[in-house]
Amino acid sequence: MKILLTGAAGFIGYFTAKKLLEEGHEVIGIDNLNHYYDVRLKEYRKNELEKNDKFTFIKIDISNFEALSVIFQTYKFDAIINLAARAGVRYSIINPFVYYETNSTGTVNLLELAKNYKVNKFVLASTSSLYAGQPMPFTEDKPVNTPISPYAASKKSAEVTCYTYHFYYGIDVSVVRYFTVYGPAGRPDMSVFRFISQIYNEQPITIYGDGSQSRDFTFVEDIAAGTVKALKPVGYEIINLGNNSPNKLSEVIEKIEKLLGKKAIKKFKPFHKADMMATWANITKANTLLNWQPQVDIDEGLEKTVNWFLNNEDFAFNIKLTE
Repeated sequence: MKILLTGAAGFIGYFTAKKLLEEGHEVIGIDNLNHYYDVRLKEYRKNELEKNDKFTFIKIDISNFEALSVIFQTYKFDAIINLAARAGVRYSIINPFVYYETNSTGTVNLLELAKNYKVNKFVLASTSSLYAGQPMPFTEDKPVNTPISPYAASKKSAEVTCYTYHFYYGIDVSVVRYFTVYGPAGRPDMSVFRFISQIYNEQPITIYGDGSQSRDFTFVEDIAAGTVKALKPVGYEIINLGNNSPNKLSEVIEKIEKLLGKKAIKKFKPFHKADMMATWANITKANTLLNWQPQVDIDEGLEKTVNWFLNNEDFAFNIKLTE
């Protein structure tokens, strides 16, 4: 298959591209290489992917409909995997506009071009942040009509827009809701990468609340495998991709301390209003529909992540970490 993969230089996009290439697909990867975090990390991922002759990279922003149109005129795609997104709950409160521009408008642009150029398969990356306030474990049939951040709201917008295009134009859509993804070459604004870097460099780590909040930490290679499996025809389905085994933030910090042989210097701040106290995915649907379940537990995943960090000190130690 020839697949358009948006956000290809991003964290999950990189591993999804690797998985697609391993399976023999041709990947046209696009990314705007924005400066939300250090571009060197995105360049690292892009350069690794470009070693495969079945991967083509084009720098473009999915909010630019005219530029996107040129790509669809140039290539005939069998499927679109939309991983391009502005992520991060807290920053979305500071700058909501860019979240709607990318997550909502960008998704509409891709769907409109999928309709125009008869691309009948669309995979949308969404988020567990939508489940705020719902009882756990989270199932896909829960109402998610009360998002507590612009990030979550923009993703809800993308999900329902996908349904509209499925309803009117028959586009087959898999919406995959991700749960706290971590792993090698990860985003430096996320807790695991941040904690590894700061503990290693003996810098204080910031904990919002007392550390008792829990997350369904899910290893990035498992997420990539589930995303690729979601290319199968489903009609319109929302599917959780999570580890189904939450860990407290304090437990994860302890595991990182043990792997690095260093103690964390902890700085506590009040619990952030836009954060969730806990996430926990029910993955029955992913297992039944996609024959998917996670393969990497938290201990193995953290060890792989720490090892990557230690082996890439040429830039990993110097990546700016945003508050």
